[in-house]
Parts: sequence; structure tokens; C-alpha cells
Amino acid sequence: MQTDIALILNKISSLLDRQGYQSYAVGGLIRDWFLGNETNDLDIVVNGSAIDIANEVAKAMKGKFVLLDDVNGIARVVVSEGEQIWYVDLSSFADGVESDLTRRDFTINAMAAELKQFANVVSRSPKQNEGIMKESGVKLIDPFSGEKDLKNRIIRGVSKKIFEVDAVRMLRAVRLADELDFAIEPKTEALIRYHSHLVSKIPGERIREELLKIVNLSDTAHYLHYLDELSLLLALVPELAEGKGVEQPKLHFWDVFDHSLQTVAAIEFLIREHDWEYGNEEILANAPWSDGIKEHLNQEVSSGSTHRTLLKLGGLFHDVAKPMTKSVDNADRTHFYGHAKEGADMTAAILGRLRFSNREISLVESLVYHHLRPMQMSSEGMPTQRAIYRYFRDVGDAGIDILILALADYLASRGPLLDMEEWKGHCRLIDYILTERERQQAKILPAKLVDGHDLINTFSLTPGPLIGELLDLVQEAQAGGELTTKEEALALVGRKLSLRAQRSNLPKQRSVN
Repeated sequence: MQTDIALILNKISSLLDRQGYQSYAVGGLIRDWFLGNETNDLDIVVNGSAIDIANEVAKAMKGKFVLLDDVNGIARVVVSEGEQIWYVDLSSFADGVESDLTRRDFTINAMAAELKQFANVVSRSPKQNEGIMKESGVKLIDPFSGEKDLKNRIIRGVSKKIFEVDAVRMLRAVRLADELDFAIEPKTEALIRYHSHLVSKIPGERIREELLKIVNLSDTAHYLHYLDELSLLLALVPELAEGKGVEQPKLHFWDVFDHSLQTVAAIEFLIREHDWEYGNEEILANAPWSDGIKEHLNQEVSSGSTHRTLLKLGGLFHDVAKPMTKSVDNADRTHFYGHAKEGADMTAAILGRLRFSNREISLVESLVYHHLRPMQMSSEGMPTQRAIYRYFRDVGDAGIDILILALADYLASRGPLLDMEEWKGHCRLIDYILTERERQQAKILPAKLVDGHDLINTFSLTPGPLIGELLDLVQEAQAGGELTTKEEALALVGRKLSLRAQRSNLPKQRSVN
């Protein structure tokens, strides 16, 4: 891919040279090259109108122009070369490239090199020869010692003003620390804590983007703790603050807040993303897992989000309403009646505020609302076929996600006090639900026994909601193995309609005062 980058950069450099522009490779492009990381994000600054130049580059390279920031003059060109897609971000400088670097966030992102010179060395790996730039006559413009911080694996702010200028940089610092396996240096950490309140003023769209990048990481739980240490998590989601110190029944090892973060950690453990300090091979071996589950979790829900990432958000928010619903009865027993429903409403409000899409909100809301349901599907033994069918009918495409959340919720309740036999029982339940769901799908999917036209023609019905109700009744019975032929399906519908007619003809009973 490095060779491909060189070709793209040379094309852009030649185009800009012919038009008399000065251009520099900057920011993440330089950083990732030094680290030996492949990238398709190319940051370039020019001494002209970046928006006009980006339009010209897009036309010349048959790419797509995207306006990113009209006020600050930032634009993107999306270029396709074969199966590879490149995102070329262009911005402007007026008083020399150094002036642009002083406005950047972190020292490791505040380096630049003349584009034409850099294009000639970018295909060569700095891992093989750290002196490539000097040998090739390429001048690295590095006013804040970013190269040194790269070697020391440190994220350091360019100035004390960086978070006042753009508060989203505080979230970016945490995300970069995880992505690069770097440490945020103490003075920059202190600046983040001091300015943490500013994140509440960031537009929701930008918070969503950075938050999803953090949740997309494989150690989300750790970095949620870190966000809390930096006073950022509760500034982002103040509703979570109420859970701190709220004790739970003895079955729970942690208070509501810590339990929520541990649930995210347990989710990452169960979906094979990361180890959990209270987990072991025996716990994991009993938990259901398959290629089908993995494929489901990797499905995209909306731009930037998958079932996997939204499942973690469901884990974070599943008990958000517990503090407001807590009560203690006469026997000194603690209850959280209605916390799932109240929590679903709160979750929808939180994600709406952060500008998540309607589809994302609906999915996470369903996770929170139904997170107790899997363990309540049967009081003893395994749930019935009808109970399993109705569960998946009611929760839609969140069915698998909720089952995983239910297991993670249990793990995060018990922690180091986990009862292995009880855990195995929970896993058998979830595995049974998943297995029976597959069997039901196999019975239903090959062919429908009847359709709406059959019902209309056979029973002289008119199109309307009743048709949908009757088809759902047939599908439920088919999934449970109660019928297998069209005749049996029509007989079931006939009985349902007869019973409906009888009820409608019954005289209304007078109430007795």
C-alpha cells in the first residue's frame, strides 16, 4: 500500500506544482509513516483556497469532492484506485506551514514535509532506515519535537490552548492513546481534567463520531474507566453519575456505576475481543459462540456503528435508571422496579442528544428495555417454542445482542463471586434459545404455508391489520412445530376467526356497583 500512496501523492503533487501551489504532507500522514502504519487518510496543506483546490483535484483525478468545513476552509477528495479508496483532506495555510502546525492538537500530529519530497520517500519504510528523510534530502518540519514524542510513545499537547480551541480533542487524545498504544503525558492529562466541562458544548454529531471510535476499540471498558478518571465520561453522559455509590442487593459485587462498566468489559470478554480480569477459559468455554454470532455482531447498523459497538453502549446504559427507581421494602430488600423501561427512555434521550441515528437509538433502546427478558423466559426448565418465537418477534434484530448482554450482565453482577454451576445453567439457557431459534427459522424460511391472498380468498376478508395478525399466528404455530401444511394453517385461521366472531356477538355484561 505504501507504493500506492506514493503514486497518489505524486499525482497530487504534480498537479499542484503545475498550478504554482506550495503543498505539504502533514499530521497523521507523517505520524503514521514514522510508525510504519498503513493509512488511506492523506492530510495535505496548501497555500491557496483548499476548497477550490480540492475541487480541481477531484476533477483531475476523477474523485469525489466533499466539503468538510466551509468556515475553516477544509475539503476532502475521495479517490478510488482499483479496490483502494483514498481520503485526501486539504486545508489552507497563509503565513508559512509552521503557522498551520501551531494550530494543530498534539505534537505527533504537528509535523510536515514538502509534499513532492515526501512522495519520493513514502514508499520506503522508516522501520528499515530511520534516517531516510535526511539521506533523501527531505526536510522534516517539526517545531514541537513530535518525532521525539513518537519515539517515546507520548501524546503531548502543542499548547495550553488546544482544548479551548476544540474540546473534541480531549476525546481524540484518549482514542489515539488506545489506537497507538501511547500514553498521554501528565501535563496534557491535567489540561484535560481542567477543561473536561467543555465537552458538554461540543455538537452531538462530533461526540458521536469520537465516541464510536472509542467504542470500536477492543478495550473499550478500560478506556471508559480512563474517560472517567479524566472527568470526561460524566461530562459526556451526566446521567451515569447518579449510579456512583448506589449499592445493589448482595448478589451484586459492584455499585450501579461500576457494574455498568464491568458489563462492557464482560461483553468484550464474551465476544472474544479482550480478556477480563475476572474471566477464565472455563467461563468462556461455556458461553455460546459461533461464526453466525460473530457475523451478526459485525453487521453495520449505521454509518460508523455495528451491532458489536452498539452492544457495548447497551451494556453501558442498561442500568442507567436504577438510581431513580431504587426502593427498599419492609423486609429491607432492595428493588429497582421498572428500571428497564425507564432506562430505555433515558437511553433514547441520551443517544438522541448525541445525534445517533434513529436505527441506532432503536437498537440500543431495545437492548436496555429487554435486557432482563432472557432470564425471565421460563420460571423452571427451558422456555417454550412459543416463548422463543415471541421473544425474537418482539426484539427484532436485537435478539442475539440481548442474549449476550444478559450473560454479560450476570457476569458483571457476580464478578469474583461467580458460581460456576449457576453460570453453566445460564449458558445452557441462552444456547438453547439460540439453537431453537435456528430450528424455527429452518421451518419457516423455506416456504410460507399461506399468504395474505390465501386468507382473503378463503375467508372473504378485506386487506387490513387483521391479515397481519393471522399470518403472524400461523408463523408462530409453524415455528413451534404445531402445523406443517397449508390445510392445517387454514384450519387454525378458521378457528381463530370463529372464536373472534363468537366473542363479538356476546352481549356486554352490565357492571355491578
